[in-house]
Amino acid sequence: MKVFGNLTVKQKLAPPGALGPSLPAQTMAGLPAAACLSRGGATFLLCFLMTFQAGCMNRPEFLGRSEGRDPPRIRLSCYASSTIGTTYTDPDQLGLHGYKSRGSEKGGILYTCKAGHIDIPHVRKAADWTAYLAEKTLQHLRKGKDVFTFRLYEPSKYFVRVTYPQNWERLPDAEKEQIMREISVRLAQYFAYIGCTWHEILTWFGYRPVPFYPEFPSAFSWEDTFSNLLGANIAGTALRDTKREYDEAMTVAIYRELQELGVQPRDTAIRAAEEVRGKWFSGDFLFLVSMKGRNFDIGTDDGFVTPWLVPSLAECHGAQAESYPVPNLYFLAEYGFSVKLEIEPRELQRGKVLKIIYPDSGRRGNRIEPAIHFAAIMDYIIRDAEKRYGRE
Repeated sequence: MKVFGNLTVKQKLAPPGALGPSLPAQTMAGLPAAACLSRGGATFLLCFLMTFQAGCMNRPEFLGRSEGRDPPRIRLSCYASSTIGTTYTDPDQLGLHGYKSRGSEKGGILYTCKAGHIDIPHVRKAADWTAYLAEKTLQHLRKGKDVFTFRLYEPSKYFVRVTYPQNWERLPDAEKEQIMREISVRLAQYFAYIGCTWHEILTWFGYRPVPFYPEFPSAFSWEDTFSNLLGANIAGTALRDTKREYDEAMTVAIYRELQELGVQPRDTAIRAAEEVRGKWFSGDFLFLVSMKGRNFDIGTDDGFVTPWLVPSLAECHGAQAESYPVPNLYFLAEYGFSVKLEIEPRELQRGKVLKIIYPDSGRRGNRIEPAIHFAAIMDYIIRDAEKRYGRE
């Protein structure tokens, strides 16, 4: 179990301005129409959501009035290991996504042929932070703010500095609104992914949201980073879906993306974890698990994250890992904007991290710029992991 304190096929992120496509009336993410007649699990619910569009108005905001005021709720998760305390779920029983309340929402671990194990609470968490930050960023841009801050669950504080285009005030209001909405979504994807990655970094250095519960075993466990990235990616689709409310749009978008990744039944996910026992993990109970399978690929080298697949899994014979591009700030040049994001660590572990990027104690700064500093921090973590576990 992990308590959250807080994100490679290369065409996966929707292009600027793209809206989430409507599902055809005859099919849902490749399922035959007959499947919509089934009233079991999430299938009937999703089919119902597909048809519930006629009376919907375009959403002026990304979240509802009550959701937009509050940050996402905390979700609990587990390692992708076949151990006591790990929850595996059926991909057809995920329920309705719930930003504010759980309702019928289900979490747990899944396995996909193209992305390996997926941690659904990680996906939902990253998606909801993306939605929350998109809402807040849009509000700041509408007010013309050039500096604003935010926090995730950890004490760390994030600072954002925005430079607007020179001709910004001369643009028509409708055009500015369209640009601000698109920029807000893509910035939020970047902010959320960076925040989730920062959480993994902090836990590597010993950060614990709950003092008595160690989080180190979960730091960069093989499914975490890609699950975070997947959540930010799916949120982009849901936030651009003007036909559905956010929770409904997320429910459909998660299901569709998992189908594209070749999601497998619950039993396959458990067997996939058992296949890597002794190689990627050992142990049988919660925090007593020793995690050796750490995926340190956060996209700092080539801009993509490649998930780990369990080798020799019969159900996924011949499958290739599907790499996803990580969110970045390069897109802003299209609109004449520039943005600088900095993190000010306020956890007890801040000194360990700052020492890596500011080795001169006499000139040590107190902020981290992810676009510049994450690569050096990850290099240090990889070397540290090699000392602990060997090069493999």
